[in-house]
Amino acid sequence: MTPAEMSAHLRAVCKKAPMIPVLVIEDAARAADLARALVAGGLPILEITLRTEAALAAITAMAAVEGAIVGAGTVLTPSDAEAAKRAGATFAVSPGATPELIDACIALDLPILPGAVTPSEAMVLNARGFDLLKFFPAEPYGGVGTLKALAGPLPRISFCPTGGITEASAPSYLALPTVPCVGGSWVAPTALVRAGDWAGITALAAKASALKG
Repeated sequence: MTPAEMSAHLRAVCKKAPMIPVLVIEDAARAADLARALVAGGLPILEITLRTEAALAAITAMAAVEGAIVGAGTVLTPSDAEAAKRAGATFAVSPGATPELIDACIALDLPILPGAVTPSEAMVLNARGFDLLKFFPAEPYGGVGTLKALAGPLPRISFCPTGGITEASAPSYLALPTVPCVGGSWVAPTALVRAGDWAGITALAAKASALKG
């Protein structure tokens, strides 16, 4: 799969929901129930960050849930990409990008959403063939204002912003023509996950799935 094909694939994935839950899983035993709750609420695209020891087991558990489209976040190295693919991830998300990571994902046939926050970073990735990028951390790097500015000279590049986005601010991002979806963590609060309040998480997911710009 080429970088252009990867971006096309992930654009199609983004059309399934306006919001991608960014999940930090502490207990893999709760992962499948969490995935079912989010899918039931209309959020089938799930990004499990590789920030905990439970992450890879959680990916495997969630990948077995009907309707779930599971990816790995915080993919930083080729070995991260390999481990994520083995665990069952169908895409990777990175806060930035290195040539080594891109090459590894191409070799693994693992679609990647690479990160960029400056014009130069976006141009380098676009020259490689990517036209859908992660914008992280969105709020600290200027949020909606920066994305509007980037759209002027780079109108053919789209971004999935993540980092500091809330239910209240998401519509402002989604209103931008270069933003097909956003990433956020508000639909799976730690307290609800620990309590096993799956109905509460489904309700939050349902509200997020109805977001529009």
